[in-house]
Amino acid sequence: MTIQELYENIGGNYAQAQKIMRMDKLIDRYIRKLSSSSSINEALKAAGEAMDPGGLFESAHAMKGVCANLGLDALAEAASELSEEFRPGNPRRFSDEEVKAKLSRIDGMYRKVINGIDQYING
Repeated sequence: MTIQELYENIGGNYAQAQKIMRMDKLIDRYIRKLSSSSSINEALKAAGEAMDPGGLFESAHAMKGVCANLGLDALAEAASELSEEFRPGNPRRFSDEEVKAKLSRIDGMYRKVINGIDQYING
C-alpha cells in the first residue's frame, strides 16, 4: 500500500499533507509517529473523563494541529470544534453529555485512522 492509498482508505486529504510536508518521506515519518503514540488521544480522553476545561482545550488543540498538518481533515475539524468549546474566554455551548458524545466520536475516528495506519505499516 502506498501512502496515497493509505489516505484514500482513512479518508485523509493526501494533497493537504503533501502541501504541508512536501515529501512522502516526511508524511510517512509523521503518520507512523501518530500510530506509535496514542498520547494525544489518551490525553483528550482523560481530560474528558475529568471534564477538565484546560485539559480539554490543550489536548483537543494539540490533536487539531497534528491532524491538520497530516491532512486528517475530519479528525482535525472534530477536534477543533471541541477546542473552541473549551478555549479560555469562550462561552460553553454544549452540555457535558454532548461533549462526551463528541469525545466518543473523536475516539472512534482516531481509532479508525490508527487502524488504517497500522495496516499501512504492516503491509
